[in-house]
Amino acid sequence: MPLARAVVEPQTGCAPVGVFDSGLGGLSVLRALRAQVPDESIIYVADSLYAPYGERDDDFIADRTLAIGQWLVKQGAKVLVVACNTATAQSIALVREQLSIPLIGVEPGIKPAAVQSKTRVAGVLATQVTLRSARFQALLERYAADCRFLCQPGHGLVQAIERCDVGSAELRALLDSYLQPMLDAGADTLVLGCTHYPFLDAAIRDIVGERMTLIDTSVAIARQLERVLDQHGLRSEPGRPADLPRFCSTSDGAHLQQLAATLLHIEAPVERVVIPSRRTVAPDSQAA
Repeated sequence: MPLARAVVEPQTGCAPVGVFDSGLGGLSVLRALRAQVPDESIIYVADSLYAPYGERDDDFIADRTLAIGQWLVKQGAKVLVVACNTATAQSIALVREQLSIPLIGVEPGIKPAAVQSKTRVAGVLATQVTLRSARFQALLERYAADCRFLCQPGHGLVQAIERCDVGSAELRALLDSYLQPMLDAGADTLVLGCTHYPFLDAAIRDIVGERMTLIDTSVAIARQLERVLDQHGLRSEPGRPADLPRFCSTSDGAHLQQLAATLLHIEAPVERVVIPSRRTVAPDSQAA
């Protein structure tokens, strides 16, 4: 919208990039962003009090995505990266209309999987919400004409990663139950359709070996951020000392701090923040 673009222009390059996920999965996107645009400051928000989004209704997801986007704008963010497939699938169009800064979403790598698969059979691991979304169904219709996609809801995987479990025997057994049927059906490509799942790379490799190519779209998201920053004249000054990300969590942040240290080798404090929304004015006693 023209008015939104007018608001974006006064932002300066030194303003931070906002990155949001329902929990810890967006750290895989953060890792790619720091590699692609190392001069940019980043605010990362994990809505861990209400994770996982894959078990929430569509209105709840849109409500939280908008509230956190608005909060990040108030923190001075110049661009918002919605580093959550579920939130992107259900709410990015609505949120883009409401916010005054550019938005970048994520989506499962159906297109690259269709290009790369030699057997013309590919597996998709994603949340149930992502798989049922109109956005995902449109991707299948657009790119899967001659490729069979085996879509598997990754029940339990996000919860495991949120508690920093990326390799227990129980987790590996769960993954095997999802991946072996894909291998038996001849799949040679696996779409990681949730930003949490790249942290399961080693566990997945132990099961599938080299029989599957893993499709992780975090690098493509980082390149898109670079293009958007250039398009709006919002790039940070080259060579500026890179700040540590500012980590914020709606939960206690302990697992966010642990996973950032263990998997990204970033030692940084986590701020606990309260971001109220229409659906979450009162504390959610059901939250994980």
